[in-house]
Amino acid sequence: MKAPLTTKTPLPNDMEAYWMGFTPNRAFKKNPRLFVAADGMYYTTHDGRQVMDGISGLWCCNAGHNQPRIVKAIQEQVAELDYSPGFQIGHPKAFELANRLKGIMPGDLNHIFFTNSGSESVETALKIAIAYHRARGEGHRTRLIGREKGYHGVNFGGMSVGGMPANRKMFGTLVAGVDHLRHTHGIEENLFTKGQPEHGAYLADDLERLCELHDPSTIAAVIVEPIAGSAGVIMPPKGYLERLRAITKKHGILLIWDEVITGFGRMGKPFASNYFGVEADIVCTAKAIANGVIPMGAVFAHDHVYDAFMQGPEELIELFHGYTYGGNPMACAAALATLDTYEEQDLFYKGTKLWSYWEDAVHSLRGLPHVIDIRNMGLIGAVELESIPDKVTKRATDAFLKAYDKGLLIRTTGDIIAFSPPLIIEKAHIDFMFETMRDILKTID
Repeated sequence: MKAPLTTKTPLPNDMEAYWMGFTPNRAFKKNPRLFVAADGMYYTTHDGRQVMDGISGLWCCNAGHNQPRIVKAIQEQVAELDYSPGFQIGHPKAFELANRLKGIMPGDLNHIFFTNSGSESVETALKIAIAYHRARGEGHRTRLIGREKGYHGVNFGGMSVGGMPANRKMFGTLVAGVDHLRHTHGIEENLFTKGQPEHGAYLADDLERLCELHDPSTIAAVIVEPIAGSAGVIMPPKGYLERLRAITKKHGILLIWDEVITGFGRMGKPFASNYFGVEADIVCTAKAIANGVIPMGAVFAHDHVYDAFMQGPEELIELFHGYTYGGNPMACAAALATLDTYEEQDLFYKGTKLWSYWEDAVHSLRGLPHVIDIRNMGLIGAVELESIPDKVTKRATDAFLKAYDKGLLIRTTGDIIAFSPPLIIEKAHIDFMFETMRDILKTID
């Protein structure tokens, strides 16, 4: 690993032109926080400080930063083949990557459609689901079912099946023909659960209610995150995912797992699908597929989904969908090197050796002021704070800013603090994370 930068980097002369996403732009630009370098578990700030990455960048840098194999692969690829059209033309690495990916996804999810982000993966999955039913002569199946508190990206389809009110309220009626399951958050008996909660599997039966309301023959697909990350790390109750799978099969509805966050080692397995042992018809991935280095995503389709399209004359296009940069050579090279890195360093499974230590550290924050719940699974943790009336998010935002000043990057949503460190984390890093958070939470008003 390289030595950290210690010199200060001047701020940009004018910060107004860049309109930042999911950011209070005016407040940020008065007191900007800029990263100028990254290595291993740490970022370097513009003022020369080291900040530990407690959230894998944005749930995406699972192998940490500045991995030599990934850096080298990108450097070599840009000199060899920088871009290749993805329509009617291919390049070898896209096919190599697809084969590598299908080898680590369980079951018969053997066909991969490349995208550039989690949002695009979700849009792709939703379109495939609707087109699948039409290809089979069931074009009346157009309805989509999401879940309250779900997050499926920022495009119109993803926002529509998503269930986070702040992400939806500014954008009108969104896509028609969408309904939502009840969420599984806030069950009193599950507070301060270590691992998978005991209570709440019955909430999957909400799908039966929606089937009665809409007629199951109108429903194309159900999409949920195995673990709802962006809404605040909401774990699936025992039996919940299995029950959803059973109901969708019963009614001929496709099941889509959104594994944009849980994919690539976060659960001590390649995917949450491996961990929970529940196979969907379509799986959305992105983020850690290329370690966050280059935008990339991938949608996994079950054999029966793919085969439904492979009908009719062979010379005709089967799916009128795609992206200019889908399967880009640079992204494929980065993803292949990322998979090599995961394998060589045993990162999909290494984290399981720290699970008990991690769990104890997360739950050590219980009893601190305003802490009303703590939950964890795999190398994921969340601390939920009691909200101040009329000032929702203030306590978590204060914690975020204090953590940054103390050299720790965390993630907040509402008044929930989320942790999802790179899989290269060691016990000393965990100690620093939660000693720092303990000191911060003692000072939050």
